[in-house]
Amino acid sequence: MAAAAEQSSNGPVKKSMREKAVERRTINKEHNSNFKAGYIPIDEDRLHKTGLRGRKGNLAICVIVLLFILAVINLIITVVIWVVIRIGPSGCDSMEFHDSGLLRFKQVSDMGVIHPLYKSTIGGRRNEDLVITGNNQPVIFQQGSTKLSVDKDKTSITSNIGMEFIDPRTQNTLFSTDYEKHEFHLPKGVKTLNVQRASTERITSNATSDLNIKAEGRAIVRGNEGVFIMGKTIEFRMGGNMELKAENSIVLNGTVMVSTSRLPSSSTGELLYDDGWMRYKLCSCADGTLFRVKVESRNMGCQTSSNPC
Repeated sequence: MAAAAEQSSNGPVKKSMREKAVERRTINKEHNSNFKAGYIPIDEDRLHKTGLRGRKGNLAICVIVLLFILAVINLIITVVIWVVIRIGPSGCDSMEFHDSGLLRFKQVSDMGVIHPLYKSTIGGRRNEDLVITGNNQPVIFQQGSTKLSVDKDKTSITSNIGMEFIDPRTQNTLFSTDYEKHEFHLPKGVKTLNVQRASTERITSNATSDLNIKAEGRAIVRGNEGVFIMGKTIEFRMGGNMELKAENSIVLNGTVMVSTSRLPSSSTGELLYDDGWMRYKLCSCADGTLFRVKVESRNMGCQTSSNPC
C-alpha cells in the first residue's frame, strides 16, 4: 500500500477505488464539522449604520409625542363640535350663519356671557316671541357704560350718555333722554316716571292733568340758574319740614296761604314769654318778597328800620 501511494518518476500514482472512497469520506466529515466555513471577520465600527440614532432619535421621539398630543386635542375639539354645536354632514342643527353677518339660533341655547360686536342687534322671528331667561340671575345687556338689567321683579336701565328707544320698522323715536332737545316725552300709556336722580331743564304736564312729584324720603329740587315753579294751583305736602334756600331772594307771586292748624299756639293768649328762644315774624312785601322781623314786643308789626321792600 505504501509503495502504491508513492509517486513514480512518470507522474502520480493512481489511487484505488477504496482509497478514493476513504479520502472522500474524510473530507466530508471534516467539512460537516467545520461551522466557521465561509466566515469572514469584519469590524462593526467600519460598517455603514442605518436608522435614527443619538440626538436625531430623541428629536424624532419628541416630534411623535407632539403629533400625538395634537391629535388628542383635535379629537376633543371634534367631539365638542359634534356634541355641543351639533355640526353634521347636513350642517349645524342649532344655529345658522348668513352672509349678512346674521347668526340665527334654531333651538334653545344655554350661554353665559355674550360679547356682541359693535352695534349688534338681538331679535326674534316675526311671529314668535324671543324668550331670554336667567338661572336665578338677572339678564344683563351691557355695552360700555350703558346697561339693561332684567330681573324677576324689576327692569332697570343705566346709562351715562342717555338712552333712546326707536321703532325698528318706522325708525321713529318713541322715547329719548336727549337733553339737547330741551324736553323728552314719556311713551304713550306711561304715566309715572320713577328715577333716583334726573337732570333736565323743564318738567311739565298736560294742561288738563296735574303734575305730581312724590318722594319716599327726601326730595331736593335744585337749579343752577334758579328754580321757577308755575301752575294754576301749587300745593306742597310733607311729613317733616320744608326748607327754601336762595342766594338772593325768594319770590312768591300770587296768593300764598299758610295753614296754621299745626302751628304752636298759646292757650292763655300770652304770646311773649321768656323761655330762652328767639322768635321771628314772617312778613311779605307787595311784590311777594318774604322777610323776617325779630319779635321784641307783644302785637308787634312788620315795621323795621331796614325794610327790604
